[in-house]
Amino acid sequence: MTLTLVMLGVYTAATGSGLACSQQWPLCDGGVLPQTVPSFIEWFHRLWAMVTGFLILGVAVWAWRADKPKRTRWAAAGATVLTPLQAVFGAVTVTFNGRLPGGYSMPVHAAHFVTGFGIFALLAYTALLSYEGRYGRDPLTRTRAALGVALACLLASVVFSRLPPLLDYAPWAQAAFYGVSLAGFGALTGATRWLGDVADDHGGRFRPATALAGALLFVAMLLGRDLVYYSPTVRLVNAVVVAGAVALVAGVGWALRREDGPGATPVYGSTDD
Repeated sequence: MTLTLVMLGVYTAATGSGLACSQQWPLCDGGVLPQTVPSFIEWFHRLWAMVTGFLILGVAVWAWRADKPKRTRWAAAGATVLTPLQAVFGAVTVTFNGRLPGGYSMPVHAAHFVTGFGIFALLAYTALLSYEGRYGRDPLTRTRAALGVALACLLASVVFSRLPPLLDYAPWAQAAFYGVSLAGFGALTGATRWLGDVADDHGGRFRPATALAGALLFVAMLLGRDLVYYSPTVRLVNAVVVAGAVALVAGVGWALRREDGPGATPVYGSTDD
């Protein structure tokens, strides 16, 4: 739901629907319900955000009441703390345009996206920690699968991005770009996590490479938000960043395919050490 929320937010901003509720928040068109198609898009984005926010709070409550390991509890708590901050940034962008200096500006848009990305990353990490001890496959097999998903998502993100002249960078393409990019980042998070459970002679040494690929993917997502003027130089930087991420993921995947043996036995139980 958080991934879908980010996609909805990108689509809402790209279509200009964010300002369709006449600078009212949390109301819309002078009341609770929207009156136009653009205001419905903004209203539905807010509704989805509210439901997702309560579910994020529920995840944190579950993690603490179920006495999950510390990392699980703190990751869930971190996502919960960022959620109201994300709502504040969203309200500033659609409410105070023209009233608050800098309210509708690139720094606020950047903060809005980075906060949403942080929530997604923390929830992805929470999910990974929550499944510790319940996996049916060994870490090496899981890592190989995650790298395959990450590579497919990276290639798909190129199709939807503004790098190649394949598609117009329309609102729907922007939403799709962030959907597949976040899915790829989630897969890279899993791969980086599981590589730590693989025997040192099989995969542990590749963790910096997958972590760097995730960082490069994050940079590509930042560039996709038009936070800077998309000049030919920026396009070249974007291409280098994406190519680097693809090369790292493909290289680690290829190296792991060549490794002999199934890897170490999965680590079960607490991960507090």
